[in-house]
Amino acid sequence: MEVDSTYHATPAEHVITGWADRVPAGFTFALKLPQELTPEARSGPADPAALPAFAERALLLGAKLGPILVQLGPEFAPEQWSAIEAFLAALPSGPTGPRWAIEFRHRGWVGPKLLELLAKHRVALALVEGSMRGREQMIDLAIHPTTDFAYVRWMGTGRKIEDFSRVQVNRDRELSMWAVALAALAARVTAVYGYFSNHFQGHAPATAREMQRLIGLEPVEPEKLGSQTSLF
Repeated sequence: MEVDSTYHATPAEHVITGWADRVPAGFTFALKLPQELTPEARSGPADPAALPAFAERALLLGAKLGPILVQLGPEFAPEQWSAIEAFLAALPSGPTGPRWAIEFRHRGWVGPKLLELLAKHRVALALVEGSMRGREQMIDLAIHPTTDFAYVRWMGTGRKIEDFSRVQVNRDRELSMWAVALAALAARVTAVYGYFSNHFQGHAPATAREMQRLIGLEPVEPEKLGSQTSLF
């Protein structure tokens, strides 16, 4: 599960432990780094200890913590290279630290220099299917992971969808292409974290089940699920 709320603020300790208590073993949360802690923040974090503090808070999830996602907007351009270098060098990591993924929305970032830097710090480049990125470029990057896990996001393409109760957009071709890419990627990493937006086809759970079928996994159909616990 990708958690959007953490992009706006660091959750309280009891909130994090509550999430962990409410989900079964094997469930993982991918937390978004608060925007104020990203290198895009205009003035940077007010407290230099804020980034380590967030990482420490996230680690309260234990085995239920997936990667932490750093999202950068389209205005954050490659001219800010020194900010990225400093940010990656400051990330709390190591054997007991969290795993990190980073999403660049400005098209000028992705290239050999960036991939080398990410590999140096063992940070995953978030691969995004959506209107801001070319699919061919993203799929090509899937066979060049920068660490031992991968992070993939399937977003919308600008079409306005308001009813999220059913699939409304045919993306069979895109899903088939990505299924092949995921097979190649899975041979190069130990884990692939993938997240679908409702805006991709209209109903993210159905899309996720279709992708599971395409890559040879057995999806859990809705009728076999019990009542779900509310997290928020």
